[in-house]
Amino acid sequence: MQAQTLIEEINQLGEELLKKKKQLAELRREVPEERVENYRFRNKENEEVTLEELFLDKDELIVIHNMGKGCNYCTLWADGFNGVYHHLIERAAFVVSSPDEPSDQEDIAAERGWRFPMVSTKGTTFKVDMGYEKDGSYHPGVSTFRKNENGEIFHYADAPLGPGDDFCSVWPLFELLPGREGSFQPNRKINQRSSLQLTNNVAIQVKNYPVAIEFYEKIIGMKPERTLNNETKLSFNGMNFYMEKADDNNVYFEFSTDDFEGMKELLLEQGCKVTKEYNEKSIMVADPYGMKFHLFESSNR
Repeated sequence: MQAQTLIEEINQLGEELLKKKKQLAELRREVPEERVENYRFRNKENEEVTLEELFLDKDELIVIHNMGKGCNYCTLWADGFNGVYHHLIERAAFVVSSPDEPSDQEDIAAERGWRFPMVSTKGTTFKVDMGYEKDGSYHPGVSTFRKNENGEIFHYADAPLGPGDDFCSVWPLFELLPGREGSFQPNRKINQRSSLQLTNNVAIQVKNYPVAIEFYEKIIGMKPERTLNNETKLSFNGMNFYMEKADDNNVYFEFSTDDFEGMKELLLEQGCKVTKEYNEKSIMVADPYGMKFHLFESSNR
């Protein structure tokens, strides 16, 4: 009987929480919109992009305020957003912002397989103006915006991010487990078996460059992202493919590592060969069994 009473109390409280959430949503709609400037950022390819451009073909925009590569919790939230990104963009444009350098954003996005666009807020007042940088400290959260037919941008709503919120699915699931509260700490590394992390970048060297680009775009269905000299970046389901004009056909995968010197030494001991060296922390490797890959030291350490 006691169990049944508890279950009834739990169900009643759950219904009350749903009602409160609806009330909270209604209150947010009553807050007057505020017109904002067309901020300028740098995307992870280090290209300038404006707030208006982040809307793409939508009139609504979700911007996540990520604290940067040093925050494992922010990485956990972003991993979750990545899983539903293809659903989110059916309704609104979606972007993750952080104060990191664009090159660092590119590294972590490749390591995590993040498909969503990212912008660096470094050198801007965006996070301060949105309330997610206070006294030099960053805070996680989300801001939403809308754009009218004249291109004017309005800040619509805000919400903080943190353990137990509605924006990360692990917390309500953990609450259904018997383990003690507060025992979980997010781990940045995906692969726990070595220091290597496979990125979502693949380089393909091709002899017949223009015909290959047309094949991968028209037949396979890859999306062209940008072309620089004799290299074209295409994307497909979260993977990046870099097509490069070359004398031979080759395919290269990519690994990052937080122990570059140690991993390089181990690979050489096991019969791998360095085929090209870009700098002291970035090399091309051929292993004894046919795989070729780029190895670089991760900035996400």
